[in-house]
Amino acid sequence: MTVQWAGLSPQLLLTVDRSSGEQLRVQLERQLRDAIRTGRLHAGERLPSSRELARQLGVSRGLVQDCYAQLQAEGYLVTRVGSATRVASCAPVAPPVPPAKPAPEPPRLIADFRHGVPDLASFPRADWLWAIREAARRMPTADLDYGDPRGSRDLRTVVAAYLRRIRAAAADPDHTLICSGYAQGLALVLQTLARAGVRAVAHEDPGSPTTATAAVRAAGLTPVPVPVDAHGIDVAALEATGARAVIVTPAHQWPTGVLLAPERRHALLGWARRHDAYVIEDDYDAEFRYDREPVGALQGLAADRVVSIGTVSKSLAPALRIGWLLSPPALTAEVTELKRIADRGTPTLDQLALARLLESGRYDRHLRRMRTLYGARCTALRAALADHAPAVRLTGLAAGFHAVAHLPGGAVEQTVIDAARARRVGLYGMSAFRASPATGPPRLVLGFGDVPERAIGEGIAAVGPVLRGSA
Repeated sequence: MTVQWAGLSPQLLLTVDRSSGEQLRVQLERQLRDAIRTGRLHAGERLPSSRELARQLGVSRGLVQDCYAQLQAEGYLVTRVGSATRVASCAPVAPPVPPAKPAPEPPRLIADFRHGVPDLASFPRADWLWAIREAARRMPTADLDYGDPRGSRDLRTVVAAYLRRIRAAAADPDHTLICSGYAQGLALVLQTLARAGVRAVAHEDPGSPTTATAAVRAAGLTPVPVPVDAHGIDVAALEATGARAVIVTPAHQWPTGVLLAPERRHALLGWARRHDAYVIEDDYDAEFRYDREPVGALQGLAADRVVSIGTVSKSLAPALRIGWLLSPPALTAEVTELKRIADRGTPTLDQLALARLLESGRYDRHLRRMRTLYGARCTALRAALADHAPAVRLTGLAAGFHAVAHLPGGAVEQTVIDAARARRVGLYGMSAFRASPATGPPRLVLGFGDVPERAIGEGIAAVGPVLRGSA
């Protein structure tokens, strides 16, 4: 039998186990000693009367009185006539465990060219606060209840209209699902495909092993790497894999930055139709293109064969955890059911705030401002490398906020990365994104989304000798 004492902070839990072979009085004495020693019962705290404690535990009052008397004799409790039994002020307490020494802070970097992170300082706080207030003000009371697992009809309608206008997508609100970022959207699609009998899922090589490969395995499927060249994924190589699904980044291939060529687009969709397969389109970075208007989504060419997943992680901030999924009609019901099981829906107030941001024009205004900012940083990176490491060639700069730096022949990626870190600059190699890290020429993936122009110049200047191979 267990009794929980109310009014104590923190609450004390006593347990009587009649099958343990240990005397009941000994059990109570031991548990009370431990509670006092560990500080769960503090000096001066009142204990229940012997009658009340005996009643709750189902033991005799005399047993509890003997327990109290023993602990009083040992100095743990004090009892005065006409007053409750309390914890003694001088009761022994175990010494606190000293906190572990914090790990030393790593040296602050001059510049950290990590990829996949937008300019966090440019998050439009004022616009988001306006959108939250506006959403709360206009939100119907009924929307505070559990809603459609696909997400708010309001946001799905606004997102579908936005994607038709900006991405040339064949977006239908009924087949649009709001998810908690790209990772959840991908997981839902992969689970759906696994239930439909898909066993192998192809992905780009180089690509994103931390998301694509891990998510494929988590769904119980087999990941199959397919090489990428200057025109995008090699569809002939894909054909030979036997996979019935593939994850691609056609608008701005991660991490090489190449655009999926028109002939490859048509070949990829032809493969999907011939094999009753699906293309999972990661539509990241699509809003940030500098050499032309953003290329239309692949989903717009074959809404029955392409699942398109987009988010605001790059356009606004990863912390919002809001994305969308354009589902082929044949998969919508299953994806929706899996979303319902997962979390019953993405937070509604955040969805409505994003809807207000999109329909007000503030989201478009923010994107225009960020294109200018990232364009300037792209220019700064080019200029810094031209000054300090002219032999290093940059590619993949037509969109997004990362570039690929082609190191001179003979350079060793990890050696360059380690030497740069010693100079307080964070650099990252292409090998981490290859299915076989030892293959391929030495290259770096330079993210500049969250690196100010001044830091770009100072960072490249610091590692210039390393990049030139003269350090």
